[in-house]
Amino acid sequence: MKPNIQPTDKEIELGPDEFIVSKTDVKGRITYANRVFMHIAGYGENQLLTVQHNIVRHPDMPRGVFRFMWQELAEGHEFFGYVKNLSSDGSYYWVFANITLDVDENGILQGYYSVRRKPAPHSIAVISDIYKEMLRIEEAADAKSAPDKSIEYLQNLLHEKGTSYSNFVLDLEEENAQSIA
Repeated sequence: MKPNIQPTDKEIELGPDEFIVSKTDVKGRITYANRVFMHIAGYGENQLLTVQHNIVRHPDMPRGVFRFMWQELAEGHEFFGYVKNLSSDGSYYWVFANITLDVDENGILQGYYSVRRKPAPHSIAVISDIYKEMLRIEEAADAKSAPDKSIEYLQNLLHEKGTSYSNFVLDLEEENAQSIA
C-alpha cells in the first residue's frame, strides 16, 4: 500500500554523476533498487522490494504521462522522460528517466529496467509548464478519461512542434549539454 505522504517544497537534487537504477517485474513491482535510489527516495531495501514503483509518484505528475509511458513500453519502445518523484519525507526530486524492456533469451518480457539521472534545469522549467497544463486538463475531466485527455493535449503540442515526445525530451537534454560545453 502506498504511504500517505504530504509533499513539501524541499527539493533533493541528484549529483551530476549519480544514477538511480531500479528493476521491476511485469506488474511494476520493484525487484531491484540501487543505493542511490534508496538514499534519494528515503526507503530501505526491505521497504522497496516487491512494492509498486509508484511508491515514489509525486502528485504533481500527470497520470497521462504514465499512461503514455506504459503505451510506449507495451509497443516495445524504450521510454525517455522527465519525472518528478516523491521521497518518503515529502521532499521531491526530478529525474530524466530511461526505461527499457527486460526480456529473456526467448524474447519473453520479464520486467523493466529504469535508469534515472539528474535532468537539465532548463528542461525542468519547460516540462513543468507542460505537466501543469496536463494536470489542469486532468482535474477538469472525469477520472476515467483524464489521462487520455492530457495525452491528447501533449500529442497536439508535440504535433505543432513537429516532433515526438522522445525526440522532444532528448532534444531538451541535448540543448542543455551543448550550452554547458
